[in-house]
Amino acid sequence: MNRRNFIETAGILGTAALLPKTGFSMFNNPKYKMGLQLYTIHKGMTENAIESLKAVKKMGYQDFETFGFDNEKGTFYGYGSGEFKTILDDLQLTASSGHFGFSPYLDKPNDELRRFVDQCIHGARNLDLKYITWPWLAPEQRTIENFKLMAEKLNAIGEQVTKAGLGFAYHNHGFEFTDHDGTNGFDIILNETDPELVKLEMDMYWVMHSSKLTPKQLVKDQPGRYVLWHIKDMDKVTRDYTELGNGSIDYTEILPDPIESGLEFYYLEQGGNFAHNPMKSVADSADYFKKHLQSYL
Repeated sequence: MNRRNFIETAGILGTAALLPKTGFSMFNNPKYKMGLQLYTIHKGMTENAIESLKAVKKMGYQDFETFGFDNEKGTFYGYGSGEFKTILDDLQLTASSGHFGFSPYLDKPNDELRRFVDQCIHGARNLDLKYITWPWLAPEQRTIENFKLMAEKLNAIGEQVTKAGLGFAYHNHGFEFTDHDGTNGFDIILNETDPELVKLEMDMYWVMHSSKLTPKQLVKDQPGRYVLWHIKDMDKVTRDYTELGNGSIDYTEILPDPIESGLEFYYLEQGGNFAHNPMKSVADSADYFKKHLQSYL
């Protein structure tokens, strides 16, 4: 770095230090596309995917996380993966992560799991997804023994997906933080999986709902590993999901530094408890996010 560049850089950093803490971005210029987990509008996506995508595009959503991949048919929302990619392209939209149904394969032979992963990889490639994500563990599977088994499976899947040129991540809920005689599933996932093969999708609602830690503390402990985020609010009374801005989570306080986190994509999400209907909720959340949070990202 020459002297002029050093002086200019130092001046910029000095100015940034004097600015009020209104976000991580020094200027109101979003670095990431505004994302939506499509499960939030799952009825609309299964009934009329194209019109649903057009509607959320008007709200400002640009990138999506999919759900409901049919591995035997190779379809998303009833469309072949290549056909669904064309739909997104025509609308100038993208999908960068997908939730895939791994939970039923926890107890199945490894060759069945490998076949399923190959099917997921094929669909993800056709859709140009960057991440394949394990999103869920069935209630009857949530034992410490199964968390240890899942950690082995996560490493194997991560290796298979990474060799295919894609990323692999695990998405948390609240059950991972349940104490089992001094340990919990989340600690097993963190400590018994390879961070190079198994990245993490932090659902901040569930962290605030069920964990004793904050998103910032989690990132500090595993910097660079939380490549995906879910952002949603928590009802002040019921602690159920709610629209952004209606709940108890102050994201201006709890959002980690996206660079320290390793963030690549984030998604707004609301799994239920809609004030009116899903489309109105994602519109209200988008409005709140753009006004109050987008400058952070």
